[in-house]
Amino acid sequence: MTGSTRDGAVPTAGQTADSTLNVLVAGTFEADDLTKIEAAGPSVRLYYRPDLLPEAEYGSDHDGHPRDLTEDQLATWRRLLAVADVTLGIDWWDPAGMRENCPRLRWIQGVSSGMAGHLAKAGLSIDGLTVTTAAGVHGGPLAEFALTGILHFVKNVPMLREAQRGHRWDRHVTPQLYGRRALVVGLGAIGARTVALLDALGVEVWGAGRPGRARDVPGMAGYVEYTRLAEALPETDVLVLAVPLTAETKGLVGERELTALRPGAIVVNMGRGGVLDEDALVAALDAGRLRGAVLDVFATEPLPTGSPLWDRSDVLMSPHSAAAADAENSRIVTLFADNLRRYLDGRPLRNVYDPERGY
Repeated sequence: MTGSTRDGAVPTAGQTADSTLNVLVAGTFEADDLTKIEAAGPSVRLYYRPDLLPEAEYGSDHDGHPRDLTEDQLATWRRLLAVADVTLGIDWWDPAGMRENCPRLRWIQGVSSGMAGHLAKAGLSIDGLTVTTAAGVHGGPLAEFALTGILHFVKNVPMLREAQRGHRWDRHVTPQLYGRRALVVGLGAIGARTVALLDALGVEVWGAGRPGRARDVPGMAGYVEYTRLAEALPETDVLVLAVPLTAETKGLVGERELTALRPGAIVVNMGRGGVLDEDALVAALDAGRLRGAVLDVFATEPLPTGSPLWDRSDVLMSPHSAAAADAENSRIVTLFADNLRRYLDGRPLRNVYDPERGY
C-alpha cells in the first residue's frame, strides 16, 4: 500500500504522484479503525493529524473544541488540505473556503446522515463535488432512543421516580404499548429500524414518506404519503419523526397535526428540529393533549437555557447525542472504507448526497 502520514513531514501538491489517492481525515477517529482506510487499496495514502484537529469532548464527537494552531501548525494543515483528493468530514478550520484550499478535492465523505444542515452551516459550495453521507450508521442507536423514550412515558417512569423519591408505595395501573398504533415518518435506515423494534413489541406500525416513494418496510402495517399525513393522525398513539430537514419537511408537524393525534399520544423527534413546531408542542403538552415528548433535536441548538422544554417532566430530552453510540466511529470508517474500494474500482458509491432532496 502507499501508506500513511500520521505525523512528521507533509508533502506539497507537487510532490504527490497523480496515481496516489490522498485521503485526509478531518475529524477525530480511533487510530486502529483508520487501518481500514489504508487497506482499501494500494494507491491510498492516509493523512491523519489529530494534533491539528478540534479536541473531542467525548467518543464520536465530530465537532469538538477548535484548537488555536500555531503558525507552523496552520501551515501544515494548509499543506494537508492542498494535497487532499478525498476528505472524511468537512474542514473545521475554514469550511467555506474548502474548495479554494483543497484544489484537488473530488469527494467528501460526511459523518452525518443528514448533510444539508452541515453544508449550509459550513457555507460550502459542492458544485462538481461528490458528497456521500453516513446514512445507515445511526439507525440502531436512534431507534433504541426512540423506544426508550416511548416506554418512558407509556410505563409512566416520571411517576415512578417521583413515588420513589417520596418513599411512597403507591400501586397503580399503567398502559401497555402492545396493540397501540405508531406512525413513523421517514423510512430510511433510522425509520426502518424503529419500525422493526416497535413491530417486535406488538405495535401496529404505519409509515409515512415522500409522495410516490412507497416502501415495503418489514413490520409495517400500512403507508401514507406526507401530503396525506392528517388522515393517519387521529388513530395514532405514537408519532415518530425520523426525516431530514428539507423544503418538504420543514414545519411538517404543527398545531393542526398535534391536535389531530389521539389524546394522550407520544411524539418523538429524532430527525431535525425544524420538522416540529416547538411552540405548538409546548401548547399541546400544556393542554394535556399529549402524554409526553421525546426529543433529540431542536430548532435552535444548543437549546437556549430559557426554553420551556428544559423543566418539563413530560419531555425527555437528549442534546442531539442519541446517535453518538460507542461504535459510531468504527461504523463510519467501515462505510467509508467500503466506499473507497468502490471509488477505486469505478463502482457506484453508497449514500450519494442529493442536494435537491437535502439528503
